[in-house]
Amino acid sequence: MTALHLIPVPLSELTDADPAQSLTPELLNLTRELRHFVVENAKSARAFLKTVQMPVPIAELSIKELPGRGKMGKSESRSRDWDELLSPIAAGCAIGLLSEAGCPAVADPGSDLVQRAHQCNIPVMPHIGPSSLLLALMGSGLGGQRFAFHGYLPQDEPGRKQALSRLEDESRRQDQTQIVIETPYRNRAFFESLINGLKPDTQMCVAADLTMPSQLIMTKTIQAWKKAGSPILDKRPAVFLFKH
Repeated sequence: MTALHLIPVPLSELTDADPAQSLTPELLNLTRELRHFVVENAKSARAFLKTVQMPVPIAELSIKELPGRGKMGKSESRSRDWDELLSPIAAGCAIGLLSEAGCPAVADPGSDLVQRAHQCNIPVMPHIGPSSLLLALMGSGLGGQRFAFHGYLPQDEPGRKQALSRLEDESRRQDQTQIVIETPYRNRAFFESLINGLKPDTQMCVAADLTMPSQLIMTKTIQAWKKAGSPILDKRPAVFLFKH
């Protein structure tokens, strides 16, 4: 179908990943048929496309990166930049949108391109695949009826402490699971901020290396986490969830 296809990418390292374990046969076949891709990172996109055994050389594919984003998360490009990325549609060619891992436009870039596709009446086709946020929520036991994803919290300690207090209060008032992430190399410091900034009876889940053999999903009260100590989180993709 001539559309913008949102294609999930396995969460594990591509050198160890078998796409067939996390992507449906239908999606793998669709991906092999595409010749135009818009991606978060060209290098990782090429690595992924090699694993799906494309029937043509990777060098023959059109792989274009999404524009950068400003400090406020606003796109620095104009609508014509999005139109250029979507231009193969006018020639009857479908496009695949890829993030580095997981689902595009969910905690990853791509939503601006999807929005522009809607404005241009281009069909948008999201496809089934791994999402670290949903997998972490499913495995946390904290409840998925009400939840909110907040992305990255402030890096300065006073701002982070204030944000945690606000989110913890919202969690209590709305019976809501809060979901946050951090850059992997900052995970250990972030974990310490969480156990020092949240109330002792707040439940917190750490979900790291999801879908990998080294997967960790563990939920404890903050009080119990302080007794147990920090799991090894250095350089491991992780999702943190808490509920009071």
